[in-house]
Amino acid sequence: MPGLFCVSLTHAKDDADRATVAFVVANAAVASDKETMVFLSTEGVRLAVKGYADDVHEEGFAPLRELMAGFVAAGGKVYVCSPCFKRRKLDEGALIDGATIVGGAKLVEFLGQGAPCVSY
Repeated sequence: MPGLFCVSLTHAKDDADRATVAFVVANAAVASDKETMVFLSTEGVRLAVKGYADDVHEEGFAPLRELMAGFVAAGGKVYVCSPCFKRRKLDEGALIDGATIVGGAKLVEFLGQGAPCVSY
């Protein structure tokens, strides 16, 4: 059943459990033929930097870097909050594959199409 699905993620290493579960759910959505986007904001934007998630591995789950790569490989989109990214002075040249820096309007547009959204 086609449709849209959004995962909003505000955590990274500050709560690796939430970050991991967010990508587990995102992978389930994209595997269910949903057009799926993960919106990274506040601390979550750090996950968009290459290498940042490489050492995150919560017990009982695949490593976060694998969950993220699998999500993108399956067609999922990773959108990164521009003001949050800039506030943290992160390097736009070091984005992970599949990540795009966007404004909040992109999230509003996606949700405005009727996409359900879960937040972590």
